[in-house]
Amino acid sequence: MKILFIEWASFGNADIKDAFAREGHQVSCFPFSNKDARRDTEIESALTGSLHETVPDAVFSFNYFPLVSNVCKREGLPYISWIYDSPYVMLYSYTAINPCNTIYVFDRALCREFNEAGIKTVRYLPMAANTDRLDRLDSFLTNPAIHDTDSIHAVSQASDARSSHAVPQIPSCPYLYDVSFVGSLYTESHNFFDRMENLSEYTKGYLEGLMEAQMHVQGCNFIQESLSPIMEELYQSLPMDPNPDGVETREYLYAQYVINRKLTGLERLRLLTAVTQTHTLDLFTLDPTFSLPNLRNHGTADYYAEMPLVFKQSRINLNISLRSIKSGIPLRAFDIMGSGGFLLSNYQEDFLENFTPGVDFDCYESEEDLLQKIDYYLTHEEERIAIAKNGHDKVAAAHTYRHRVQEMLAGL
Repeated sequence: MKILFIEWASFGNADIKDAFAREGHQVSCFPFSNKDARRDTEIESALTGSLHETVPDAVFSFNYFPLVSNVCKREGLPYISWIYDSPYVMLYSYTAINPCNTIYVFDRALCREFNEAGIKTVRYLPMAANTDRLDRLDSFLTNPAIHDTDSIHAVSQASDARSSHAVPQIPSCPYLYDVSFVGSLYTESHNFFDRMENLSEYTKGYLEGLMEAQMHVQGCNFIQESLSPIMEELYQSLPMDPNPDGVETREYLYAQYVINRKLTGLERLRLLTAVTQTHTLDLFTLDPTFSLPNLRNHGTADYYAEMPLVFKQSRINLNISLRSIKSGIPLRAFDIMGSGGFLLSNYQEDFLENFTPGVDFDCYESEEDLLQKIDYYLTHEEERIAIAKNGHDKVAAAHTYRHRVQEMLAGL
């Protein structure tokens, strides 16, 4: 098949293009800015011209764009999209029901929500990892001649089709980190929650109590349905309106983009602080100024060149999911397991469809449980390495980008 790839600055671009090519498909790229992805006549015209020039059999993008859907609808072409962000408000666009669409989401509960509302263009598809590429990075760990970022990129992008799926045993160089976390702490200046400065004491207390209660519950998020009593005051303090072409509610916007984001930051801070009470924690995050006792802040890690090496050289890799994710397995979890790293994650229901806790990864149910499992796995090396290998091998066997390309195209 001929695929037109809507290319923007998303994770996984190189991996998905490689997967399409290895499956025998021809890929052309349309450079895309997602700043105004709902309607832009100039971009619509350029995309239409590209479709006429390349004559693809289907259009593909990471995340869903109403603008692209409308063009594909007019041109009579299938539009496949795969959403990895959460929350993702454009999924609630009226255009989601366009018959040209096949919209994949990585969250089973979110998919169920749309299907039960009669929207059949939304389907479930977990995220993936490129284990071939990630396995080739092992040569960096054992070859001292490869030491600069450009060389690492060259290794990571090599197209050696003979690469095996075998994850290395203990690297010849020692582990660099006992416990690591790669992700945002949501301490950035555009934090919506902290802009609500004129809330009443009642509403402040309501939100604090709601977030504290939610922090103690895994697997069920009740923030959105709990906002009705304070909705008007939230709106007066920080006006946010649904998009004209969407069916999202105000409750959705405040729950997912304001409160769950703040809650995730608070939860990550609380858990990471607890870890540093007894262990050194290595943090890779956007905020280079964040500090705690026993915490080493390394700043950001490049997604392709550096992040996999962090996962490979950490005894324990933590995943603390965004609270806006209902049941799905975050991309970061696949990144960790696909790299051969040991994953210790919060509970997400979709894990149980694809992986077995204590066999392929492990999950924690509370702060106390997290700390106990960190202590346990740091002192049970062989068991931890075996679990990491199982997780890697299961991803390699059923959850690579090539598997996902096969599934998406079979669904047309």
